[in-house]
Amino acid sequence: MNALRPRIAVNGRDYAWPDRPLAVICIDGSEPAYTEQAMAHGRMPWLSRQAKAGGTLTVGDCVIPSFTNPNNLSIVTGAPPAVHGICGNYFYDREAGKEVMMNDPAYLRAGSILAAFSRAGAKLAVVTAKDKLRRLLGHGMSGICFSSEQADRTTLAEHGIDNALAYVGRPLPSVYSAELSEFVFAAGVKLMRERRPDVMYLSTTDYIQHKHAPGTAEADAFYAMIDSYLAQLDALGCTVAATADHGMNGKTDTQGKPQVVYLQDRLDAWLGAGKARVILPITDPYVVHHGALGSFATIYLPAGSDVAGRIAGLDGVAECLSKAEACRRFQLPEDRMGDLVVVARRDMTLGTSQSKHDLSGLDVPLRSHGGVSEGRVPLIFNRPIALPKETVRNWDIFDLALNRVVAEETAHVHRATA
Repeated sequence: MNALRPRIAVNGRDYAWPDRPLAVICIDGSEPAYTEQAMAHGRMPWLSRQAKAGGTLTVGDCVIPSFTNPNNLSIVTGAPPAVHGICGNYFYDREAGKEVMMNDPAYLRAGSILAAFSRAGAKLAVVTAKDKLRRLLGHGMSGICFSSEQADRTTLAEHGIDNALAYVGRPLPSVYSAELSEFVFAAGVKLMRERRPDVMYLSTTDYIQHKHAPGTAEADAFYAMIDSYLAQLDALGCTVAATADHGMNGKTDTQGKPQVVYLQDRLDAWLGAGKARVILPITDPYVVHHGALGSFATIYLPAGSDVAGRIAGLDGVAECLSKAEACRRFQLPEDRMGDLVVVARRDMTLGTSQSKHDLSGLDVPLRSHGGVSEGRVPLIFNRPIALPKETVRNWDIFDLALNRVVAEETAHVHRATA
């Protein structure tokens, strides 16, 4: 570690200055089985070498609900949603009386590790697949910060780089494509080679994971691509630290039909139309590949309603928790959750009303996330890490990569399993 630099304090933790460039990668939707299967099939040679000598591979927990925004923000703040405030992609703003996307920095309640390092003089670079995350990740940060989705619109003033599309030298990818994620990696490698940021954060999209199960040819090809870019970052002298925001599971019956509990329809039947409000935090502008169906929901009830037992008894529901219980267990902000929190079974999803979910874009059997069953994620390092005895979380990754690297001259390979 760089003893000449002060440690950086963020949200109750101190972080050492990186002794070499740090590249933290969030591989969206990366159920641990994806890397395990790709390695078994010989498609991730770099990662296989890390598993045998020099690196650290383990499995940890992510934030529940296992969605993109709360987990990315937990990773870059080193804290749970109860601290940073982002508890979903979408929520009901009681003060405003409307349902809103939680992609505005105004909803953030804590600063990020990225912002703190940039204030201390570090060179920062952030590249994310979808623009919905860009403003949240880059809030308070000086440096380069842009998305693959809008790489053709970048300016030096707003994004720290003019015309990122021309800089990276790749075509603008479709938001529904594997190329959206590959653009992130290509940009990251070029930035590391030419701009040499001290800290870089890369965040991909889970388009492939929503469509293809671990071990399939399409999934293995995607992870082979990832492996090649991680190898390049390694060769450039980076500390490489990769994790995921959540896992992914199939949500269909034996015939390939989506399995859904339509909570709003049930509540309307029990309490009267519109008396209760179901919020699905998976909701965002990119619903073609999942139809806004995930495995976590929160419910706002009229005063005096007592339906928790009835919801818990529905086929496909794993748990129905009170707000207080859910917020305590999952470390969520109480003022941004409904009266009840519902978590689906591993093979099930939760919907509002059947008429409000357009599933016409599903051209393959539904795969989705959001519940506890998608809560296990990989943590991958190209250096030996002194892992703590307790379960690690994806939002420990900066702490692990900056504070817990074992000196190479005395290190042995650290390997751990779920």
